Amino acid sequence: MVALSPFHALRPRPDAAARVASVPYDVVDAAEARALAAGNPDSFLHVVRPEIALPPEADPHGDEVYRAGAAALASLVERGVSARDPEPSLYLYRLEWRGRAQTGVVGCCAVDDYDAGLIRRHEHTRPDKERDRARHALALAAHAGPVLIAYRGREEIDRRVAEGAGAEPLYDFTAVDGVRHTVWRLAGAAAGGLAAAFAAVPALYIADGHHRAAAYSRARAAWRAAAGSGPGGAGSRAADHQADREIDREVDHFLAALFPADRLTILPYNRVVRDLAGMAPEQFLARVGEAMEVTPGAGPEPPGHGRFALYLAGRWLGLTAPPERIEDPDPVASLDAAVLQELVLGPILGIDDPRTSERIEFVGGARGTAELARRVDERGGGAAFALHPVTVEQLMAVADAGRVLPPKSTWFEPKLRSGLLVHEFEPAPAAAAAAELAAGAAR
Repeated sequence: MVALSPFHALRPRPDAAARVASVPYDVVDAAEARALAAGNPDSFLHVVRPEIALPPEADPHGDEVYRAGAAALASLVERGVSARDPEPSLYLYRLEWRGRAQTGVVGCCAVDDYDAGLIRRHEHTRPDKERDRARHALALAAHAGPVLIAYRGREEIDRRVAEGAGAEPLYDFTAVDGVRHTVWRLAGAAAGGLAAAFAAVPALYIADGHHRAAAYSRARAAWRAAAGSGPGGAGSRAADHQADREIDREVDHFLAALFPADRLTILPYNRVVRDLAGMAPEQFLARVGEAMEVTPGAGPEPPGHGRFALYLAGRWLGLTAPPERIEDPDPVASLDAAVLQELVLGPILGIDDPRTSERIEFVGGARGTAELARRVDERGGGAAFALHPVTVEQLMAVADAGRVLPPKSTWFEPKLRSGLLVHEFEPAPAAAAAAELAAGAAR
């Protein structure tokens, strides 16, 4: 069974919450982050995208960037914008968007549970992105953004969450994107009871934030090595290492927001291809018609699993995959992204590895299908594919099988805001930890 722990959150004053809270670091580029944070020194983007404080030509992974993030976090504390809760607590976090509400629990999961696979994954991670967020966490001595985790709902948890959400909230504001964010704090017996209820949950599933989770595990390993207690450290004798494992430190836990799976909303992750591999639109459509059923005049929203919308030469068409592909018992092969890859993107367009190909773009469903048409029209060629969204049950089935989803399969909305709840851990010798991460990248 997995563990959920209360923690002393570093969080903003109620009157500053809306000003501090920012979009996650990985949904905006540097230019967008600069624009969003302009004129707002309290924006948490100064912490999670600290390169915005430096000239645009600065190395986004230079030491000065991570130092700037740490300085921005320290400034929030020094100026009294954010402060640490004196009592370890769990937090309830409700998001309301487009008439739908979802309430989760924010606390700390165990890095050991992640490393042991008790917190299940469905995505491969890139070492360079892991290294960036691990260095960022070590520089801050904090987890600045939560990992979004799904679990199969339980009545006991639902009951305790409903009770906690009946109290006066810490924060209640609507962000500029129309998402309402409400946060409550549970301390003492209320936190303990909720944590105990989670001990009966058989499995947790990373929904969004695979790179953050991997980075927090990597940062913990580097922290131990830098402190001389882990593998490769100055004091890594067997007895010392065992003693280190018996000490429960904050660095052994990471920030997570846990939501019942049936309340999470996954939007599609659509595809835009920049060219038709030398074919005219008519030739390409004929090839596609050999692999799928083509329906002229269909709308831009796929009506269900195994159905796609194709934007080509200024018009939308419907595509339907063969029944045997849709009904494949393999949890990965039957996914729409896998079907599209195996029937069209690979054999017809020659995009064999969508993770590395520069001929394909991935567009989150929050941008809408009009964005797909705009990109194709603006380029004057290529095509776009709108997909039906993956379900959370499909995601969990893939994770249960120890498999991974095809690249760019899920887009979760609404997004949690960063900066409302921060988990701090014990500072480590930053230079030594950074050196260990660099050495790990070279291995």
